[in-house]
Amino acid sequence: MLTNRQRLIVKTAVLTLLAAGVTAGAAGLALLYGGWYNIGATAQHFPFVYSVLEEGMKHSVRNHAEDIKAPRLGGAQQLQLGARVYRDKCLQCHGGPGVAQSTIGMSMQPIPGPLVDATQRWEPNELYWVTKHGIKMSGMPAWEYHLRDEEIWAVVAFVTLLPSMDAQAFKAATRPEAAP
Repeated sequence: MLTNRQRLIVKTAVLTLLAAGVTAGAAGLALLYGGWYNIGATAQHFPFVYSVLEEGMKHSVRNHAEDIKAPRLGGAQQLQLGARVYRDKCLQCHGGPGVAQSTIGMSMQPIPGPLVDATQRWEPNELYWVTKHGIKMSGMPAWEYHLRDEEIWAVVAFVTLLPSMDAQAFKAATRPEAAP
């Protein structure tokens, strides 16, 4: 049985938490409907916004990609196709070893990350899912209706090689005459 003092402490704690929640909700609504948050592509998000969105994206991709089974990756023809697809569809936003993003990629918010280290953060099935379905409000398009599955897997295979490529190898792999 709680004493009167204990009941008062519990009641005060509950009311304080409730008031804090209502205040935070009201502040969020004021920010949302007041239009005070700058959504322009020339303004960076606050660091905590990046952190929350990045964490949510990571968990969402892992959840949606968990049942995808990666085929065997790395055959010569598959890598040639992947290099061509990467050159034509990915390079302008993500760059590559020795190649900077184009001005299109650099002007996006959030700025598309380099894919040279993608395999440190993502498994092949997750890279496939992201490439196929895209990422909302990030500029990453869904390639599902523009590329065949074999092309998506080919670019995933090529991306898995990026960490081992230097600028010269990347240039040779992605030059127009290198791909059939």
